[in-house]
Amino acid sequence: MENLETALKLGLLEEEYNHIKTILGREPNFTELSIYSVMWSEHCSYKNSIKWLKKLPKKGTRILAEAGEENAGLVDIGNGMACAFKIESHNHPSAIEPYQGSATGVGGIHRDIFTMGARPIASLNSLRFGNLDLDKTKWMVRGVSKGIGDYGNSFGVPTVAGEVYFDECYNVNPLVNAMSVGIVEIGKTVSAISQGKGNPVFIVGSATGKDGIHGAAFASKDISEDSAKDLPSVQVGDPFQEKLLLEATLEAIKTGAIVGMQDMGAAGITCSTSEMSAKTGFGMKVWLDKVPTRQPNMKPFEILLSESQERMLVVVEKGREAEVEKVFEKWDLHCDQIAEVTEGGILEYYMNGELVAEVPAESLVLGGGAPVYDRETAVPAYFDEIKKYSLDKIAEPSDLKKVAKSLSAEPNIASKRWIYEQYDSMVQTNTSTTNSPADAAIIRLKGTNRALAVKVDCNPYYVFADPHKGTAIAVSEAARNVVCSGGEPLAITNNLNFGNPYNPEVYYMFTEAIMGMSEACIRFDTPVTGGNVSFYNQSADGGPVMPTPGIGMLGIIDDISLRATLSFQKEHDKIYLIGTSKNDISSSQYLIKNLGVKYSPAPEFELEEEYNLHQAIKGIIKTQIQHSVHDVSDGGLFIALLESGMQNKLGFNISSKKGIRKDAFLFGESQSRVVVSVPANSAGALEEMMQKNKQAFEYLGEVTSGNITIDGDSFGTADEYSHVYLNSIGDKMDGLN
Repeated sequence: MENLETALKLGLLEEEYNHIKTILGREPNFTELSIYSVMWSEHCSYKNSIKWLKKLPKKGTRILAEAGEENAGLVDIGNGMACAFKIESHNHPSAIEPYQGSATGVGGIHRDIFTMGARPIASLNSLRFGNLDLDKTKWMVRGVSKGIGDYGNSFGVPTVAGEVYFDECYNVNPLVNAMSVGIVEIGKTVSAISQGKGNPVFIVGSATGKDGIHGAAFASKDISEDSAKDLPSVQVGDPFQEKLLLEATLEAIKTGAIVGMQDMGAAGITCSTSEMSAKTGFGMKVWLDKVPTRQPNMKPFEILLSESQERMLVVVEKGREAEVEKVFEKWDLHCDQIAEVTEGGILEYYMNGELVAEVPAESLVLGGGAPVYDRETAVPAYFDEIKKYSLDKIAEPSDLKKVAKSLSAEPNIASKRWIYEQYDSMVQTNTSTTNSPADAAIIRLKGTNRALAVKVDCNPYYVFADPHKGTAIAVSEAARNVVCSGGEPLAITNNLNFGNPYNPEVYYMFTEAIMGMSEACIRFDTPVTGGNVSFYNQSADGGPVMPTPGIGMLGIIDDISLRATLSFQKEHDKIYLIGTSKNDISSSQYLIKNLGVKYSPAPEFELEEEYNLHQAIKGIIKTQIQHSVHDVSDGGLFIALLESGMQNKLGFNISSKKGIRKDAFLFGESQSRVVVSVPANSAGALEEMMQKNKQAFEYLGEVTSGNITIDGDSFGTADEYSHVYLNSIGDKMDGLN
């Protein structure tokens, strides 16, 4: 009974405790229960999600490592090169310690990339915060922004893109998702495996401390008032140490002496020893007293479960230890043998000669003996409120100019420069969108005329309204951003942020999101290479956050001279809308923020219409007749036009479409629309191309020197709106509400 009570306190279910006894054939001791509690937590085992994740499309002609095979996805990008990329969350740590929570999230995702042998060349992030008028939210924004900036800037990898939303549902539980992109020569990667009886196993990097103990279990429960007591579950990062570890690791790989390597992320030594062993059916004999520690007298479970940062486990070919040790000594990093590979698949953990835990590796891991559940689903009750929505019941505002100004200042739409100016986007000198913005970040591949186009995307309001359609839109918009930048979408990584999976309504939204993602990825031929599931994003008082399945999209630009910009270039250029204006304001920022309507359907969206739009935009960019290309998204057409004009301080003179409400025309967020500007002498060619391809389009008007005019009515100047758009968040952060 005492053992069962301990197991329950550690987060295990009674049925899981009984299964552990069956696996071991005996009662587990405390250290063994601790091992199973972290490895069978949702954070490590994906026990409540893996059944559905397997439904996502994983295969593709460019895929070199499928989801789950390695630390990150690996995609062939041509010319003998591959791209490793992945996104992961650090939500719970960031909720109680924003600076270290976000900093270590950045460090952890970069380690997933360079432990494969790839050099990180870009970082992205997807952030969600609460109401920006609250002091606590401002504290979180400051901490997270500084944590991401300080770690990334010091580590020397540019932060090239991101997205930020603010909503009260994130007041207690912010979302901090970090993405890393790296490149490596095909054939020169290292796998996260352990094999070869007698091969030595080294821990390299930082010493092990008590930070992050039970971090995986902490990430697998709701946030509450008591969460601050879990502060030891938040790791502490050191970007300078990580930089040394990066260089040492890549140099050590070149020796050819490394058999396998894995980052020590969630669950630390426990996770890396078990996952590397289980992949090949080997085991390990581990001497915990040989692990370099920062505190004296650490207990076995503390050493096993610590999530101290900047550490990795490396299996070395026996007889070649000196080659690897020499490299890490050169970089002044710990490199200590703590284990050796054994046959039989058993993990034996010793402390000062005493066997303190003995468990089968396979029984611990995802895809092995870790439990798999399919939870109950129920259609959310609030869907009944969505069904009551009627556009006819919503009166058009009398002052559209006031709406336009208000939307330009809305934090979900306004410039996030207060945040991103803390990031170094130019280190490594590969980023080509810092001074010439595009819908996706463009990173040059040095020594070639090619580039990567990368983007993160998810509008949580759409997913809240319709998780299937909303997630398909997230994939589609990420792909659309890549296409509008001149790229070809290749693959995605995802970060699935949801509430408690034991809540049937939450689990329903999770399963529907998976199906929507799968449907869109199949249509765009962008297989899922991996990612992260983050459940339990909710609080006792505030309930779950809006479902937020973040999409990280990777694309390739085969000729960087064909890259596109979102910025208008010249006065009198002709402006076209590729796609169709629709009488739709559903789930728009205008409807939610200006009119206060929380419940409405997702915006109008058809996957085939979206796919055809992408082909049309690719055709336009290939001919190079365009001056700018920018997708219509949050804030609708007006905001898209405003953003296109800002870089060069240009305005626009357009006419609205007859038969459509003017508020829907300007501020609606129906999908599959792109604004394109062309020189006056190319307008005919553009129209002919669209007609030939049977692609819907509308002539809107022309670019101006700065005035904004709609249907002959002056809306002010680009400068006026730019000031509001660029300074809104900064003013709030400085207390100027």
